[in-house]
Amino acid sequence: MNTMKETMTPDERLWAAIRLERPDRVPVLPGLLPEPAATLSGVSQAQIAGNIETAVNAVFRVFDAYGGWENPYPASYTPLQLQASGIFPLPMRIPGVDLADDVPYQLEEVELLVPEDYETLAELGFERFYYDDFLWRIGNLERDELPGVQTAMARGGGLFLQECAKRETRPFFLASSLHPFFMLSLMRSMVRFTEDLYYAPEPVERAIERMTADLIATQLDFAKQSGIDIWLLTEERASCFFFPPVVFERFWWPYTRRIVEAFWAEGIVTLFHLDTSWDKNLPYFKELPRGSAILELDGNTDIIAAKELLRGHLCLKGDVPAALLSIGKVEEVEAYCHKLIDQVGSGGGFILSSGCSVPANVRPENFRALIETGKRHASS
Repeated sequence: MNTMKETMTPDERLWAAIRLERPDRVPVLPGLLPEPAATLSGVSQAQIAGNIETAVNAVFRVFDAYGGWENPYPASYTPLQLQASGIFPLPMRIPGVDLADDVPYQLEEVELLVPEDYETLAELGFERFYYDDFLWRIGNLERDELPGVQTAMARGGGLFLQECAKRETRPFFLASSLHPFFMLSLMRSMVRFTEDLYYAPEPVERAIERMTADLIATQLDFAKQSGIDIWLLTEERASCFFFPPVVFERFWWPYTRRIVEAFWAEGIVTLFHLDTSWDKNLPYFKELPRGSAILELDGNTDIIAAKELLRGHLCLKGDVPAALLSIGKVEEVEAYCHKLIDQVGSGGGFILSSGCSVPANVRPENFRALIETGKRHASS
């Protein structure tokens, strides 16, 4: 592979893009998580789901084998640790336990949150409600198992940092949270949550208000302690793909602005993970302070239109589709990356990445094409 002559460190290159400046080349930063890392490194889904050290080691074996890239996506977890931390408040099917060894973990969306819980959430806050009550409705963990799972997750985080340090790099971010809107939708189930938004909106608003305040207090403090001025906010259901603007404007956007502005006041950039189509919502993001956020798009939002609208205002990240990485041809991946670098990377403010995370059934040659095309192709 003939790479471009590089004049920046990975961290410098990444931050040039975030600050809407022109880096020496477009940063490359795929969303590589343990599930695709297992595929690419030759271990089973059951192995990475059952052991945090195996999961972290798989990620860094891939990082090394494919020549590395800009600051790695944090990937130190097992499925049960995601549940225990509140990142995925849903019942799970675990490979090697409920599923075949080579099948990635699955989430089961069921109605576990009941209408009365909105007021309890507003009164107690998310963390107390989750660990006093809700987590034990899900069914995968017993109370006496939680400390061990949390200890293992902390151990995995420490190992991930050690492996980054060995390679003289840093995680892309450490602090992260689901948006309160998304969290409630998962816990209540989407259909019931949608009914609540229309027929009983006030309790939902009170819960989102409290959860927003709690999120800012806990994640902002964690982000500051981490020393990494980027944090992740995930949303997959608030866009006009699902809801009309009146819902977005009432239940999502005011709280989102409050969150972003609180972090930005401390110099911390919000990385939005935005799955589904946000085409009709993009103009709202121009209301955020310049340079205060990165929009991580998954291939459903028109990223070229997003660039035209947000050029010189916010950085974009994405968006090689999962289908292309899993069933496409190498030349198709290369052509798509060329298009992104030329049309979205022009002038800076772009990070080349997978759309959403790298799929678990990624083809090794397609993953290599993403990494190597980004490294050798100059943007205009």
